[in-house]
Amino acid sequence: MVLHPGGGVQTYAELDAAANRFAHALRRLGLRPGDRIAILLPNGLRYLEIAWAAQRSGLYYVPVNHHLKPAETEYIVRDCGAKLLVGSSELVAGVAFDGPVVTVDGNYDELCAVEPPTLPDDAAEGVWMFYSSGTTGRPKGIVPDAVGDPLGTLKPFDHIVRHHFGYDENLRYLVPAPLYHAAPLGWSIAAHRVGGTVVVLERFDAEECLAAIERYRITHAQFVPTHFVRMLKLPPEVRARYDLSSLRVVIHAAAPCPVDVKEAMIDWLGPIVTEFYSGSEGVGFCMISSEEWLAHRGSVGRPALGVPHILDDDGNELTTGQIGQIWFDTPNTFDYHNDPDRTAQSWNDRGWATFGDLGYLDAEGYLYLADRRADLVISGGVNLYPREAEDVLVLYPGVADVACVGVPDPELGQVLVAAVQPAAGADAAALPTELDAFARDRLSGFKCPRRYVVVDEVPRLPTGKLLRRDLLTRLFQ
Repeated sequence: MVLHPGGGVQTYAELDAAANRFAHALRRLGLRPGDRIAILLPNGLRYLEIAWAAQRSGLYYVPVNHHLKPAETEYIVRDCGAKLLVGSSELVAGVAFDGPVVTVDGNYDELCAVEPPTLPDDAAEGVWMFYSSGTTGRPKGIVPDAVGDPLGTLKPFDHIVRHHFGYDENLRYLVPAPLYHAAPLGWSIAAHRVGGTVVVLERFDAEECLAAIERYRITHAQFVPTHFVRMLKLPPEVRARYDLSSLRVVIHAAAPCPVDVKEAMIDWLGPIVTEFYSGSEGVGFCMISSEEWLAHRGSVGRPALGVPHILDDDGNELTTGQIGQIWFDTPNTFDYHNDPDRTAQSWNDRGWATFGDLGYLDAEGYLYLADRRADLVISGGVNLYPREAEDVLVLYPGVADVACVGVPDPELGQVLVAAVQPAAGADAAALPTELDAFARDRLSGFKCPRRYVVVDEVPRLPTGKLLRRDLLTRLFQ
């Protein structure tokens, strides 16, 4: 593994020994197969080392977004039932946690120093447990198949990346995004399984990303559309400065990619751009190559895992071209942690599962998305749940009602906009500035609206349900 631009390097022998030492330390701390640990770290060499220790200890490991406020972090750590919190001293300092805490710049080395570098006798497969937004506005833990398989047992995802994306021992995989996200962490673990090299950017910078591709002869790189936009905005002479000829596969996902942006990437890099559509729940996986996409513009591809079906609200299967909810007949299972109602809503009586998205199939079986979770806003590949911001903003004394919606943005895909109905006597002109400060004191910056629009009334049904389409119409008038 390589950390760029910091330059840290970890060989496979070093990674194996370090992961084994921490795996032994985990046992000494009382963790057993099926237990959970939370990881609160920025990108760095220790991240995958800790993940691999949990992976070979039969544990669920929960990556936590290190940009969250302490209260938001505490919710995830508490909700997942973590028996250990692993992080940096700075990040864990404000987090209230009753269990043991291990810090990579504190007691981590001392704990590991007394442990052997050999594989524990009771080694077994663990698995990640990601959190994503749920219907309550709080993140929901996604519990995949049970842990405890013999060490080295491959999951369906491992077969997908090997057979469809060319993962092999010659792989050089670039991670430009935070490792607490599902794809960067999951694809990095899969890269290590085949003996490939993982190059992790400490943070994304468009030109630095191109420099890393050239320097490390990257063969596979994974992006969200916002990364594409920022690289395309570099001056032509800057883009031409770097040798990108080592690239074999450029992968993108996480958010819909504008057609003109994807066309520009294919024109620049050649027909090596591959898109996939999936979710942390892991019940379906579609993919599409450049050549296929140019013949089926806007599609997210055909299935590599699960069989997609399009159903109406009554569960009837729809015909070609008709928009409905996307369900997958899948071999995988999952539960939403501590949310049986949400879990039940995600499975139907045929044993099919859904991410909650709408779409349709064409005559050749290519899947197209019509919408992504009606209320969810995807900004720069990051999921934002409007209710989190709404629940904070409505508490401000000058607000009578508020609703947050996603609006198109040329760089981020979507941004969150708050429509605010002032309370009687409130200073409407000052309200946007006041609300922005109010929100930033209570929410992580990326969860705050980018813009505040004062409206006479937030449109709702008598039941209180927001008329989002009406609101969007008003915002764009």
